Amino acid sequence: MATVDPSTCPHQALPQERIDSSAAVISDNVEDILKEYDVLREACPIAYTNQYGGYWLMTRYEDIKAAALDSETFISSVKAVIPSDPRGLRRPPLNFDAPNHTPYRTALDRTLKPARIKRLTARLEEHAEALLSPLLQRGQGNICTEFAAQFAAWVETEWLNLTPDTAPRLARTASAWVNAWRQMDAEKTTYYSTQLYDIARAVLADRREHPRDPEEDPASSLLLERNSNGEPLEEIHLVGCIRQSLVVGMVAPPLMMGGMCNHLSKDQQLQQQLREDPSLIPAAIEEFVRLFSPYRGFARTVSKEITMHGQTIRLGVPISLTYSAANRDPAVFDDPHRFVLNRPNIAMHLGFGRGRHRCAGQPLAKLYVASLAGQQQHMTMGRRGRG
Repeated sequence: MATVDPSTCPHQALPQERIDSSAAVISDNVEDILKEYDVLREACPIAYTNQYGGYWLMTRYEDIKAAALDSETFISSVKAVIPSDPRGLRRPPLNFDAPNHTPYRTALDRTLKPARIKRLTARLEEHAEALLSPLLQRGQGNICTEFAAQFAAWVETEWLNLTPDTAPRLARTASAWVNAWRQMDAEKTTYYSTQLYDIARAVLADRREHPRDPEEDPASSLLLERNSNGEPLEEIHLVGCIRQSLVVGMVAPPLMMGGMCNHLSKDQQLQQQLREDPSLIPAAIEEFVRLFSPYRGFARTVSKEITMHGQTIRLGVPISLTYSAANRDPAVFDDPHRFVLNRPNIAMHLGFGRGRHRCAGQPLAKLYVASLAGQQQHMTMGRRGRG
C-alpha cells in the first residue's frame, strides 16, 4: 500500500480530508466529477489521495500530455490502472514498458492498418444494422446494453477472426467481468476472467495449427514476433495480450456510446445537422471523444523521484494521467464543457492517450462509431430525441 506523509505535500492547497472525499476520486456522478476537476486544476493540479491505496491525481492538460509522452520516466509496468486488477496480474502491452512492450504493440498495429479497417467496414455496418433494427422497430431501447455492448463484441469477433458464436458469449462474459472488477470482487473477477482466457487460449492454439495472414489476424501476427533476445514470445504473455485486447475492446464502447446518445437526445439541432450533412460526422466524433472519453485515465509510476508543482513524487506511488480532465482544460479548449462542432484544435484531445501507450484500437473505435453513424438515416429513435 502506497503511503505519503501529508507533511511532505506542503504545496497541496486543499486539506487532505477534502481531497480524499473529493468527487474526483470517490464519485460516479459525471457532473460532480467534472466540476471537481475544475477545482483541482486550479487549486491543486497534482493532488495526493489516500483512496485505493494512495495515488497522485493529475488534472492539467500539459502535465498529462508530457507524462504520457515520457515513457522513460512515467512507466506502466508497476501499475497502469487505478483501481487495478484485484489479483495483481500484468498483461502486455498495457502493463509492459519498452523493449518488452514493443513486439506486442507491433503485432497489434500490423492488423489495424487502413486497408484492413476498410475491409472490415462493410461487415460491421451489417452488424450495426442488424442490432439497431429491433430497437428502431420498438421505438425505444437501451443503446448501451442492447446495441453498444453487443456491437463491441462483433467488432472484436471480426477483428480477431473468432467464430460467430463467440460474439454473444463475449458480450455476456465481458459485462459480468467488468461488474465484478468494479466491485473489486476477486472471486468473480477470476471466474469471468478465466472464461476470457479460455477464448484467448483457443484462438492462439488454432492459429498455431492453422496460421493466417499476419496482416489480417492478431493472433497470427503475435506468433511472428520475437523479444529483444530474438526468442519467441512467452505463451503466457501471448494469451495475456489477446485476453487484454478482448477486455479493452469491450469496456470503452458502451460508455462512449452512452455519452454520445445522451448528448444527442438533448441536442435536437445537432441531430438534424448531422443527418442532413453526414460529412460532419467525423468532426463530431472527435468532439464526442473529447467530451466523453470512456476512460477517466490510466496510471503510471515514476522510474526516478521527481518534483511537480512543488510536490515530490516518489518511486512506487501511482500517478493518474486523467485524460478526461485534460480534455476539459480551459487553458487548451475554449468553453471546454460545451460541444463545439469543428473545434479548431480538436486534434489535440487526449481521448486516445498519447505516446507509446496510445490506444491501439483507435482505428477500430472510430470505425465503431462510423458504422453506427452509417445507419443515421434509419435512426427514427433519434428523431424522437430518445437516447
